[in-house]
Amino acid sequence: MHPVLVLLRKDFARLLRDKPALLLTFFVPLALIYLFGQVFGVNRQEQGPSGIPLAVVDESGNPAATSLVDALKAEKAFRVITQFNHPDKSIRPLAEADLRPLMRANEFRFALVIPRDVVSEDELGLHLKILSNPRNEIETQTVNGILQKTIFTHVPQLLGQSLQARAKKFLGAARFERFNHSIADAVSRTFGGDAATIQRDMEKGNFGLDEPAVTGGSGSADDFLAKIVRLENEQVVGREVKSPVATRIVGGWAMQFLLFALSASAVALFHEKERGLFQRLLSTPATRAHVLWSKFLHGVGVGLVQLLVLFVAGRFLYGIDVEHHLGFLVLVCTFAAAACASFGMLLAAIVPSQEAARGLATLLILLMSAVGGAWFPVSFMPEFIQRISKCTLVYWSMEGFDQVLWANASFAELLPTLGILAGITAVVMTVAIWRFNRGQIFD
Repeated sequence: MHPVLVLLRKDFARLLRDKPALLLTFFVPLALIYLFGQVFGVNRQEQGPSGIPLAVVDESGNPAATSLVDALKAEKAFRVITQFNHPDKSIRPLAEADLRPLMRANEFRFALVIPRDVVSEDELGLHLKILSNPRNEIETQTVNGILQKTIFTHVPQLLGQSLQARAKKFLGAARFERFNHSIADAVSRTFGGDAATIQRDMEKGNFGLDEPAVTGGSGSADDFLAKIVRLENEQVVGREVKSPVATRIVGGWAMQFLLFALSASAVALFHEKERGLFQRLLSTPATRAHVLWSKFLHGVGVGLVQLLVLFVAGRFLYGIDVEHHLGFLVLVCTFAAAACASFGMLLAAIVPSQEAARGLATLLILLMSAVGGAWFPVSFMPEFIQRISKCTLVYWSMEGFDQVLWANASFAELLPTLGILAGITAVVMTVAIWRFNRGQIFD
C-alpha cells in the first residue's frame, strides 16, 4: 500500500477513536443547524415567533373589537391574555390599570388596549393603545408588525361603525334609521338579499369590504388606513435607558465568553492530575471536595471580574449606564459567575479527559447560548424549546442583567431571579461533588 494511503488510514482511525473530535466535527454543527432551522422556520408550515404573551384589554364592548381580539387569539405568534389571576385563584377581566405593574414584573412585554372611544362620534378614525417593554428589538419590531397587520385587517368594520356613529349623531336616531332602511331596500332590490340582514350589517359597520380590497394595490389604501387609525404607543419599561441596543446584547455575549473561560479553567484540573499535584494534595487534610470547592470559588472570582470588566467596557464603548446600578449588577454578576463555575466543575467531574471536556463544553455552551436567548429572541423558537430555555443558566443570567440595567428593578423584584440562579448552582455543585468523590480522576 502506498505510504500516503497508509498515513491517511492512520489519520481516519485516530479521528474515529477521538470522540470529542467527532463531536465537534459532526454533532455540534448538526445541532446548531437544527436549532437555526427551527428559529427561521425551515420546513415548518408556520414560520416566525410563537407564543409571545400579549395582554389585550377591550374596554369598548364593540362587536368589531371583539372580532379583533378573536383574530389576535387565532394568530399563532401570540398567546393572548385577557384575564387577571388573583392570588386566591379567582379570575376577572384584565384592566388597563393592571398592565403596567405586570409588564414591570415581566409577566408579558406587549399589550393592546381597545379604549371606550375606539370609535368616535365626533371624528372619523379609530383610537388604539399599544404598550411595550422592548427588551429585544427584533422581537419588538416583529410584534408591532403582526399587531398592525391584524388591526388594519379589521379597520373596515370598525371604520364602518365610526361612519354609522357620526351619521346617527348628525341625522338623529329616527332619520338615521329611515336612511339605513332606504339604503338596505335599494341594495336588496338591485343586488338581491334580505333587506333586514343588509341593514343589520350596515349598522355593525360591515359594508362588504374585505382585506385585499383595502390593503392591496399600490399601497395608497395602506397609507389611508395609517392616517385614520391613531395608534398610541407607550414604552412602559426602559424609557430612561441611555444605550438600549448595547444594554440588551452585552449581557448575552458576556455570558457566552464567561462560560468558555470558566470551562477552560475547569479543564486545568486534568493538567494538575497529570503532574501529580492531586496526589500531593490528598496527602494533606484536604479532600476531593475541598479541591473542587477551591476551584469553584476561584471560578466565581474570575467570572465576577470578567463580567464586570465587560460591562465597564460597555460603559465606555457604548454608554451603558453601569454606575447607577453597580450594586445590583455586582450581585447578579456574582450569582451568574457562580452558576457558570458550577457548570465547569460538573464538566470536570463527569468527563474522563481534557479533550472530552473541551468537546462537551463547546457543545453545551453553544446550545445554552442559542437556546437561552444570547443570540436571538427566545420567542422565535418553537414553544417546546422555549420551555427548555428556562432551564438554562444563560436565560436566567440575562434575565437578571435585564432587570438591573433595563428595568431598574428593586431588590425584591430581583430576588426570584437570584434564587433560581442560586438553585441551579446548588443542584449542579451537589451533583459535581458527588460524582467527583466517586470518579477515577485521581487514580
